[in-house]
Amino acid sequence: MSKQYGYFDDQNKEYVLTTPKTPIKWANYVGTLDFGGIIDTTGGTLVCKQDPALNRITKYIAQQPQSDFKGSSIYVRRKTEQGYQLFSPFFTPCLTEPDEFECRIGLSYTRWRVVAEGLEIDIKVFVPKGSTTLLQDIKVTNVSSQSQQVDLAPVYEFTHFDALKQLVNADWVPQTMTLKAHPEATGHLVLEQYAFMKRDIAVNYVSCNLPVDSWEGDRRAFLGENEFGSWAKPLSLMEDSLSNSECDRGDNVAAMLIKLGELAPGQSQRVITQLGQADSLQDAADSIALYRDEKAADQAFAELATFWEDYLQVMQVDTPDSAMNSMLNVHNPRQCHTTKNWSRYLSLYQLGYGARGIGFRDSSQDLIGVMAHMPEEAREFAERLLSVQLENGSAMHQYFPLTMEANEGDSREEPDCPDYYGDDHLWIVLTVAQYLKETGDLEFLNKPISYYSKTLELAERPTASVYQHLLKAVDFTWNNVGQHGLPLLGFADWNDTVNLPTGAESLFVANLFGKALKELLDIAQALEDQTTVELLTGYYQEMKQRVNQHAWDGEWWVRYFTEQGEPIGSHKNSHGSLYTNGQSWPVISGFAEGDRMLAGLDAVNNKLNTQYGIMLSGPGYNGYDHKLGGVSTYPPGAKENGGIFLHSNPWVMMAETIAGNGDRAFEYYNQINPAFHNDNLDVFQSEPYCYPQNILGKEHKQFGMGRNAWLSGTSSWTYVAGTQYILGIKPGLKGLEIDPCIPKAWPEYSVRRRYRGATYNIKVSNPKGVSKGVASITLNGKAIEGQVLPIMAEGEHQVEVVLG
Repeated sequence: MSKQYGYFDDQNKEYVLTTPKTPIKWANYVGTLDFGGIIDTTGGTLVCKQDPALNRITKYIAQQPQSDFKGSSIYVRRKTEQGYQLFSPFFTPCLTEPDEFECRIGLSYTRWRVVAEGLEIDIKVFVPKGSTTLLQDIKVTNVSSQSQQVDLAPVYEFTHFDALKQLVNADWVPQTMTLKAHPEATGHLVLEQYAFMKRDIAVNYVSCNLPVDSWEGDRRAFLGENEFGSWAKPLSLMEDSLSNSECDRGDNVAAMLIKLGELAPGQSQRVITQLGQADSLQDAADSIALYRDEKAADQAFAELATFWEDYLQVMQVDTPDSAMNSMLNVHNPRQCHTTKNWSRYLSLYQLGYGARGIGFRDSSQDLIGVMAHMPEEAREFAERLLSVQLENGSAMHQYFPLTMEANEGDSREEPDCPDYYGDDHLWIVLTVAQYLKETGDLEFLNKPISYYSKTLELAERPTASVYQHLLKAVDFTWNNVGQHGLPLLGFADWNDTVNLPTGAESLFVANLFGKALKELLDIAQALEDQTTVELLTGYYQEMKQRVNQHAWDGEWWVRYFTEQGEPIGSHKNSHGSLYTNGQSWPVISGFAEGDRMLAGLDAVNNKLNTQYGIMLSGPGYNGYDHKLGGVSTYPPGAKENGGIFLHSNPWVMMAETIAGNGDRAFEYYNQINPAFHNDNLDVFQSEPYCYPQNILGKEHKQFGMGRNAWLSGTSSWTYVAGTQYILGIKPGLKGLEIDPCIPKAWPEYSVRRRYRGATYNIKVSNPKGVSKGVASITLNGKAIEGQVLPIMAEGEHQVEVVLG
């Protein structure tokens, strides 16, 4: 029987962990990429400002064991007859077993309530909205029957701002690292830290609201005995006071000893620490003073709660399935917000050392998941993505947010392969289309945005309107085709790991091209641009004919053609004979119809579906093949080699709703819901409150194990599949389209949706037990023609939908 690790508290929008000993590191995100990072469930902290590779603040080494100190902790010290006794409310690194432990994973905050040694410790960690400060709000209460003398010692360890250099240069880095103490007449303290070259432009600081007895700035002094003291028992904390060390070079820490004094039974003390970054301590002074005030900290937390309440109210659902309600109302839109902020840049898996920046493909998709909730922020992000598109219509694969420097990604490592990804540039068409559908802001299409150039300064770069950028994207694909007239793969398409020699063709790119064309056709028609409508219609019909002529394999669709014209994802292949994306995307593009549409989806269900989700392909390749590339570096059942790559699952859900099969679409939705694994965590291991990137497939001995949580396109697309395709509330250029495809057994459900300033309260009834088909719609008591709700004025509007 699997161990129970925690539960969902839907009323408070939290996941509640009841033990610190999670199967692997579990985490939460606080703040945003502007300032914020990762807080793990044992108090480890990875914080950066704007760029985790180029402006990292705390030293969190993700590969260390869970029991190790990672970036930060809080020590509680009790004075006993035998001397000082230490424990950490986070469990790590002292490993003192608590009497009670509760860690609440909330919306951009984490809270702990821990009882140990007769003390109750409540901790709340968050970044106030718009600030560059991480707050730890700590309350210590004596719950024993005897008075206790209690001290508190919060500690952070700093990293060099250039995160990779911290790991690879043990000469230059420590020579540059400095920590200085600034004690105040009131007994308060500010610890200032910087690398020497940042001294006059960006400093880190640590402070708190109470007077500080003493401090350490040098890790060697804090751990003691030339670092033969340990994080589990820092020897400096065995002394009455710390040594007030500063650090002109070496390993910088910020440790403060705060003596709370004698706490009577029932008595509490509150400590608020802050870790921040500013241009100078003078610039930070107002913020430091502000958050020493308990009321200011309370207000900041209340403002964070207000933000999330408003954010989530954009769409709320009430379906017969409570797990779907929990995900669509809270956890899924929250994860979409996280992926929008961090792309694939910084997690406990993508470590943010600069090898991977903000992905063009990744973020283009992530923005679709937040478009209803923050359309203008998403538009600004889309503009940054468009600015790293090349003049020929293709795109750079990634960029770094501090410098806006872009590059071609992993293709740089293979000089004999193309230097572009065949799909990158097409995703932004879908993103901009979603923005237009959400806002109706067609004027955005006229905004001039420069193309990217490695050699030209920004002011010298050629510029074109957003509309021209989108047209260039589809033209690039149309003009770069192989021997079957299908789009060239480039270095890779969405499946990064299949890297075929130059000349290979991608059916994924062909179908993404088809979907992009459909979106652009709607836009061109709205603009009454008939010349472009005729051009794109010709592209679409011709590509549809080519796909159907060359890519049908008899029972399913081929996934690739090699440079020699041989199929991959065909019954002719002993391994990799069937690819999931090869079957879903022809349906999404509209290239697959009738029996071929249904047969391809049936093949996925019969051959690739499992209790934990749909495998990406199968059978797995069993041995390294340099002609295939990265996919064969994994054993069968792992990642892209026959693993359950969750990102591809919602695309099958969407395809099944297009085919009218609501029961199967919902089955697929349910089986990858991470909450589904909450009673199976010794197998699943990953966080049950957010989608992981992948689960090991049935060919693997550890079938069902999840990894790479938080930053996954699964989040955005599952939100789209659940809200727009299953529940069928889909924004369009002319209004909200109502087109559900639900389980036949659902009698009804409701959705509250804000859209273009109005709020639509939508009730869907299913008296005949069908999956798809709208019989009637009334808006504010009046029947409407068709399935598109017109744009309404502000206020509440009542919508009744009857299926049949």
